[in-house]
Amino acid sequence: MIYTIVYGLTIGAILYFISIGLSLTFGAMRVINFAHTLTYTIGVYALITLVTFFKWYFLPGAILAVLVVIPIGYVIERFIIRRLYGESLDYTFIATFAVALIGVDAIKWIWGVNPYPMSDPIGKYLMFWDLTLPIYRIIIVIIAILLFFVLNIFFKKTIVGKIVVAALEDKDGVRCLGVNVDKYFSIVFILGSALAALGGVLYAPISSVHPYMGVSVLLLSFAVVIVGGMGNLNGTFLSAFSLGMVMSLTARYWSQGAETMVFIVMAIVLIFRPIDI
Repeated sequence: MIYTIVYGLTIGAILYFISIGLSLTFGAMRVINFAHTLTYTIGVYALITLVTFFKWYFLPGAILAVLVVIPIGYVIERFIIRRLYGESLDYTFIATFAVALIGVDAIKWIWGVNPYPMSDPIGKYLMFWDLTLPIYRIIIVIIAILLFFVLNIFFKKTIVGKIVVAALEDKDGVRCLGVNVDKYFSIVFILGSALAALGGVLYAPISSVHPYMGVSVLLLSFAVVIVGGMGNLNGTFLSAFSLGMVMSLTARYWSQGAETMVFIVMAIVLIFRPIDI
């Protein structure tokens, strides 16, 4: 059972990295950002290239892989997303989905379609009573918890964070104060892209690496956002770890239904709390 809990916390942490950016863009900008799957996947493939360059030293490769995604996130926001602010969700869905498809084809062209194997970069275990727990998975969970507190400080204590939080509540009201809300949304979008890449980088050593790896994770992340509440930072954190545990517990008894159970939970939430878009 302890292994199931650790696995669930790991999945929850990865979902949190990816979902927090979706929560902010969906909640504030009303943008269904399917391009999020592209930044997630590019981060992973950049990691594979960079760790090979650094002779399989994981940490420098991971840091640079996240940094590589930042200008890509900026280009997507500047030339595609920014033109869709205030437009129908249909336009944002089609545009970002097209970006994701183009990106996947570019990945297949550059890196090929064959899966890339990666291994645990630490390869050490924590002995606890009669249990053997992978240290790498524990580190992923700790990073997610630290990130939660850092983001809370950022959004509560910094000017940029306060403006974004205010815009989540009343975007038009903030604009009336003479604040260029779109500029701050750009910062949030780029931050969300970097966090998605971070999630991919951390998850790659314990998952399968292939061009379509971001699709299923993105759908699960949308479920996290809906359950936690669009733009709700605390809700997204709790939702990610809760649904991670749902997946883990379901997989223990019914492996084929792990992801299905997440969407069942989402459907139940929507019955009692429909989203207003």
